[in-house]
Amino acid sequence: MDFGPLIDQKRRRFQELENQVTSSSLFENPRRAREVMREHAELKSLLEDWERLEKSTRELAENRELAASPDMELAELAQSEIPVLEKRVTELTRSVQYALLPPEPHEDRDAIMEIRAGTGGSEAALFAADLYRMYSKYAEPHGFKIEELESSASELGGLKEIIFRISGASVFRVLRYESGVHRVQRVPVTEAQGRIHTSTATVAVLPEAEEVDIEIRPEDIRIEVSRAGGPGGQGVNTTDSAVQVLHIPTGKIVRCQDGRSQQKNKEKALAILRSRLLEEKQLAEAEKYSAHRRSLIGSGGREEKIRTYNFPQNRVTDHRIGLTLYNLDLFMEGQLDEMVKALQVSDMEQRLKEAGLEAAST
Repeated sequence: MDFGPLIDQKRRRFQELENQVTSSSLFENPRRAREVMREHAELKSLLEDWERLEKSTRELAENRELAASPDMELAELAQSEIPVLEKRVTELTRSVQYALLPPEPHEDRDAIMEIRAGTGGSEAALFAADLYRMYSKYAEPHGFKIEELESSASELGGLKEIIFRISGASVFRVLRYESGVHRVQRVPVTEAQGRIHTSTATVAVLPEAEEVDIEIRPEDIRIEVSRAGGPGGQGVNTTDSAVQVLHIPTGKIVRCQDGRSQQKNKEKALAILRSRLLEEKQLAEAEKYSAHRRSLIGSGGREEKIRTYNFPQNRVTDHRIGLTLYNLDLFMEGQLDEMVKALQVSDMEQRLKEAGLEAAST
């Protein structure tokens, strides 16, 4: 497929954005400024990849021609460079194809993540805490910021539940595939016989909803305040700072008590509620997706078992794409890039097929 006409359109759009970026009036509207800066950065990356692709394609053609030269030394040198150039062309072609796909709704958003202990008692809560630590470790080198919204601790230092916001460049695009049931197989610290137990934790990754996405009418919610309980210091426990929000039409309840400020807890609770309502709306829309794509990557539902963490074998397996890595120790330290990239590639290749674009072969 000839991408030239599409690239020409992107160049024209990039020039429009260049003019907007240099305009002093752009930042009068912060939200609009963020959108323009994001699109500008994405188009800049696309056009740079396109230039590298054109250059590498020319070099590959030249080397193939030189490989047929009667000069044996020159031909051997050219032939040795062909595999490297072929790999580079394939990767850049795939990158350009993906960048030309229409963006999916909300993929550029920050994310709200919810981790809950599943089956397995204390061990499940410890695993939930391990997952939170894993995502926190992953966030650091990628420039993502984590803000805890609500948590409930368990015995032995585990977590019954934790809800947190992750902000940064296109966070939801990167972490959206983490939604589902995560299964762990290991010997619990409480196991005296050394037997391997299986426990689970559920992860939900929601795009952070804005007020324009989901309208919550005042008459549709009931807000109750109470004294915060549990650890947190004297200031937390002696003020009516805990906030519970009930969304009457759906019956959804959100409670937030992590901060001392009642107003901030209310804002956090409403942010969580909006994202859950947006998730419900998205799941309904997801039924329109092809069955093949849902089976490939999964629906992102909280009930779907997506991954197994086997500690005795130092193995992590993602069941949606059949990928097994034998670096679980590093994986739990936040080194998720190989898995994240593989999930993105699988999803994007299916999107390319649905868009009528043939994925670059590896």
